Amino acid sequence: MAIVPHPFGVRRREEVRQMAEKCVDDIARLACESVPETIISAPAPIKRAVPFATPADLRAINQLFIERRWGDGLPVIPPTVDAVEDMLRHTHRAPAEIVAKVAPAFGVATVEHVAINAVIAGCDPAYLPVLIAATEAVAAPEFNLQSIQATTHPVAVWLIVNGPIVQRLGINAGANCLGQGAHANATLGRALRLILQNIGGALPGEMDRSTHGQPGKYMFCCAENEELNPWEPLHVERGYARAASTVTVVGAGSLLNNTILTQHADDLLRVVADTMAHPSSNDYWFGGAPWIIFSPEHAAVLHRAGLSKSEVKRRLWLESKMAAGRMAREDLVRTQAARVSELGEIGLDTMLPVSPTPDEIGVIVAGGAGTHTVYVPSFGPTRAVTREVVFGA
Repeated sequence: MAIVPHPFGVRRREEVRQMAEKCVDDIARLACESVPETIISAPAPIKRAVPFATPADLRAINQLFIERRWGDGLPVIPPTVDAVEDMLRHTHRAPAEIVAKVAPAFGVATVEHVAINAVIAGCDPAYLPVLIAATEAVAAPEFNLQSIQATTHPVAVWLIVNGPIVQRLGINAGANCLGQGAHANATLGRALRLILQNIGGALPGEMDRSTHGQPGKYMFCCAENEELNPWEPLHVERGYARAASTVTVVGAGSLLNNTILTQHADDLLRVVADTMAHPSSNDYWFGGAPWIIFSPEHAAVLHRAGLSKSEVKRRLWLESKMAAGRMAREDLVRTQAARVSELGEIGLDTMLPVSPTPDEIGVIVAGGAGTHTVYVPSFGPTRAVTREVVFGA
């Protein structure tokens, strides 16, 4: 592995040049070395997890998890053999079956490994199929998990659940759907984070290099409020049958609330679009895929005006274009390099779209009463991935 040291922002140009030369030497050496036989030989078969003895005292068990960095700082549920077996009864997949290899360490996530982390997070056994689907989704190449896990950006993985499973598991799509109080939302979001950490190797301060992080890295999960959604729900838009249950993973930045009291669709879209346009956004640097969570009230305003979801996306895409000159000089140079194939030569007056196309803006309806819409910037070089939840029991 070639290590790229941080930080750059406080170093002189000559220091950065020396660091870069060292990195290039490391990469060249690794590219030219012969691969050891132990790496290219057939991998050993995946085995079941091996139980080990722990103290009976819950505080002692939690202290063990703290020392071994297996938790997230909150109290854990011990993953006993019985608890894990109970979880595994909710899938037809074999315990040793590989679900995915999780970046950046590319640890092997078996069905049993997913179940163990689900128990630690406090999930009900019936939640396991959602987590299996979410683990498959984050490993998709277009999600770009390796960058998401290792960046200094405060990106978190957001789960959006659709379909009949929402009612079946009691996943909150209404009031406070992104906050506390719903067991399914809290433990599903937490379990995926533990999978990203314990299997993917993204320990804070090590492979996870986030400068500040964000609270969404503890848990970030909600359902879409399909009952109050005037448009087709997210999973139908993404090609699944209405009766299917799905989970969608999003590489989400820090949230920004829009309190907008207007009953006029044009005003509503103008203000949301103006909120989207900020010069420090990865979405404008790279051409990203941001999301909008319309409250049911705001969605109703837009629907009464005769606007389809695709038209809402088109309007937001057009009205959120931002002059490239608003960026800091170094950030503009970065954007000129990253988006030249998409936009051609970029000058100070170039109007940058937030995403390459309007369709890459995500829109869902969620939440309870109130004239609020949440803007969810994306990490930038990431695309949401949806997988169907397959029930096993």
